Amino acid sequence: MADQSPSKRTREEAARMIAAYRQAPTEELQNALVLHFRPLVESIAARFARGQEPLEDLIQVGMIGLLGALRRYDTSFGRTFESFAIPTIVGEIKRHIRDKTWSVHVPRRIKELSPKIKKAVDELTVRLQRSPQIADIARHLSVSEEEVLETMEMGRNYHTLSVDNEIEADSDGSTITLLDLIGSEDRGYDHVEQEMTLAKILHVLNDREKEIIQLIFYDNLSQKQAGDQLGISQMHVSRLQRRALAKLREAMEQQETLKRRKTAGE
Repeated sequence: MADQSPSKRTREEAARMIAAYRQAPTEELQNALVLHFRPLVESIAARFARGQEPLEDLIQVGMIGLLGALRRYDTSFGRTFESFAIPTIVGEIKRHIRDKTWSVHVPRRIKELSPKIKKAVDELTVRLQRSPQIADIARHLSVSEEEVLETMEMGRNYHTLSVDNEIEADSDGSTITLLDLIGSEDRGYDHVEQEMTLAKILHVLNDREKEIIQLIFYDNLSQKQAGDQLGISQMHVSRLQRRALAKLREAMEQQETLKRRKTAGE
């Protein structure tokens, strides 16, 4: 029977296969049952595929629910396997959507409460003939108003927007993207901090060394040009530059050590 085409099996034949699987759960019977009930899983998954999750992913999740139903089903339940399996498959798919399709991580209680709030809003709108208030929703669901507010706020994070998403910038219809509103790091801050640190440690240099640093690193002169301006050789400029930089490097390290000690003391 396991070799028969899934599409040609009757419900009675499938029921006998399920009973046999319950007695001896072989891989052959399991594969045959999975093939037989795959169209059922596909039809259920298609109901939940709205572009948020690939249909094939939902089918795979539904198959997990199907296998769970096969393991737990008992004819003593007094209902057909399909009526037992469908809620299990639906539940598995809903849990997957709840846990996997939020754009940011939120607590499970928020994920579970969010659909209840949406349903409560619909029911209360009809009953009250107006938009329900937070207190109305909280009473209806027997939760606190803070939980309702928190869940509704978190619900806005179900989907994220692309930084290329356009928004209207003015009444004339001109648009900008979210990326235009995102600030970027100003590298000038690093330069300012370096300048301030350098100003604190320049005192370790003598006058000639300060002149060398000024001409080469601030006035952008070559060593030869600096030597010509100071009336010394390029080799002498090179030695003075190396000595000045060594002094500055040592003073800079001392400054960093003091800063770390101060931070650790705080």
